Amino acid sequence: MAMSQRTDMRYAPSTDRTMTTRGGSSGRSAPHRVVIVGCGFGGLFAARALRRAPVEITVIDRTNHHLFQPLLYQLATGILSSGEVAPPIRDVLRRQSNARVLLGEVVGIDADRRSLAVRTLASQWEIDYDSLIVATGAAPSYFGHARFAADAPGLKTLDDALEIRARIFGAFELAERESDPARSGCLTTFVVVGAGPTGVEMAGQIAELSRRALAGNFRSIDPCRARVVLLDGGHELLASFPESLRRRARRDLEQMGVEIQLGVRVTGVDPAGVDTDSDDPALKRIPAVTKIWAAGVQASALGRVIAEATEAAVDRAGRIQVSDDCTVPGHPEILVVGDLMALHHLPGVAEVAMQSGVHAARTISRRLRGQPVGAFRYRDVGSMATISRFRAVATLGPIRLSGFAGWLAWLVVHLAFLTGFKNRVATVASWTVAFVGRGRPQRAITAHQALGRAAGAADRPSGGDPG
Repeated sequence: MAMSQRTDMRYAPSTDRTMTTRGGSSGRSAPHRVVIVGCGFGGLFAARALRRAPVEITVIDRTNHHLFQPLLYQLATGILSSGEVAPPIRDVLRRQSNARVLLGEVVGIDADRRSLAVRTLASQWEIDYDSLIVATGAAPSYFGHARFAADAPGLKTLDDALEIRARIFGAFELAERESDPARSGCLTTFVVVGAGPTGVEMAGQIAELSRRALAGNFRSIDPCRARVVLLDGGHELLASFPESLRRRARRDLEQMGVEIQLGVRVTGVDPAGVDTDSDDPALKRIPAVTKIWAAGVQASALGRVIAEATEAAVDRAGRIQVSDDCTVPGHPEILVVGDLMALHHLPGVAEVAMQSGVHAARTISRRLRGQPVGAFRYRDVGSMATISRFRAVATLGPIRLSGFAGWLAWLVVHLAFLTGFKNRVATVASWTVAFVGRGRPQRAITAHQALGRAAGAADRPSGGDPG
């Protein structure tokens, strides 16, 4: 099948090493070329799992950083810095001699020729592969209302977090000089749409920020009077958690002053507020300048490009229907992992991406050794969500934790999975300032960040969907 777009240059990996060939024999021949698209959890864990394999790895990502998404909400609320949640991919893989990193966005695939079309700024080029691992993740889903994104950004990228941070802190700055009480109230009302882990964590942190970290910082307004509203069209908070933990999370949020409104669907979003389908006049229209979308996800646009090229099926969220071993049906050389794969109704969580990335890497290694490969088996190690400092809910196998015990478990798990020793040290220092003290060390904002979504749209090349 032809590429979706023409190319104007070609990139080919070096072939001057003696390595195991695709047929399993040894000799001076082109190494087995593994291309990994996307360096989130799935892509990074796949690359690392291939560090001793006789392959040549090329990691392609449209950004130069690996993003630790579970802590992105802490960047958005001023606890962590960009570097602590987004270390450079090149630095992370610097000691892995069989891996190279290229900045670019995959925009097309020729599955028959095993070649990808990649765009970097104004140039476009091709790269060939013998095995392909696709791990481009997911983006926020607005359920057919894409226009909501302009006024209610999601929380999936570094740009998203910086934009939300600028909107949150900027709202308080604007309210400080506002003489109209109604306008001031609109500025200090924060609506979070979606009561899953991301929505709960965002609502809890905004409440803690306003009631604790910003105390005494303003003269004309009292940040403690900020209104935080958590909306969800479903009837359960943290629906995937056990009932006892859902009750505890709700109680903790309400004690912090978060208004929880379940069974309420958003029907409209504009710069001045949110419209819902609620029968309650107070909820029918919620005046709020700052809105955050955490209500759902959809697969990255590259999923449909690959599906079209391979004639693979996709589900309603755009995820590729893969075989039990994470390969695309009819194309065993293409493996899809993480949020982009649809397999056995697995949840879109980091642990699925990590484990499927490792499975894909082991599949390639076993094939090169002429060994049989098996189906992907996900091991559920639990779920967790923080409410605020010293409060979290967690399931670890049969163990259920809440309150301070849950928070400690959350702390240990997230420190363990952070990339790099330096990041762990810096994160612990930032957590100490925020959790033991009252400070939020990352409060610097710019107007460009607050308007980042519009600026990004203006700067983005025409015809470029996220990959």
